[in-house]
Amino acid sequence: MARSENASRADNQQESLAKSEFVGWVVGFVDGEGCFSINFLRQPDRKEKTRTRRGYTTGYQIFHEFAVTQGMSSKKALESIRDFFGVGGLYLNTRYDNHNEHLYRYVVRKRADLLQTIIPFFERHELRTKKRSDFKKFVRCMHTIEKGKHLKVKGLISVAHIASTMNRKKNGKILARILRDHASNIPRG
Repeated sequence: MARSENASRADNQQESLAKSEFVGWVVGFVDGEGCFSINFLRQPDRKEKTRTRRGYTTGYQIFHEFAVTQGMSSKKALESIRDFFGVGGLYLNTRYDNHNEHLYRYVVRKRADLLQTIIPFFERHELRTKKRSDFKKFVRCMHTIEKGKHLKVKGLISVAHIASTMNRKKNGKILARILRDHASNIPRG
């Protein structure tokens, strides 16, 4: 009986080591190829033929996502990550430029999946590159959104300000447009 217990313990240790190595691989892969992003889609009220379609109160919809991109030849790696997290999906990004292969993206956009699966994982297993800073900003934005603060101008501007410092500061023009759109609504002092 003791032999069976020792064999079982050894199997558990090997399984634990394999899982630990896979977790490290996921973190490293995301560090190199992943992206945490916050984007803005202008959604004001719109006149249609028979009615006015109501937009967002602030005029903007916030679009949040976690994505990892790879060429078609590395699709299996993205499938492994998707299977590991158990959320999100794989999407083909067809390319017709001078690249040799189409791209696949593993994407998680659902707010609950981001808050309950992706964020807790990367809080427990820290990224090691500059991406860690973007992740922390992403988390701040997501918590603001989770509380519904983004539905008011002040919260929208707060999220836009944080997002404008992420991912090579690509959202600077969006922040400027949001500030310009709401300049008269910004509380002073």
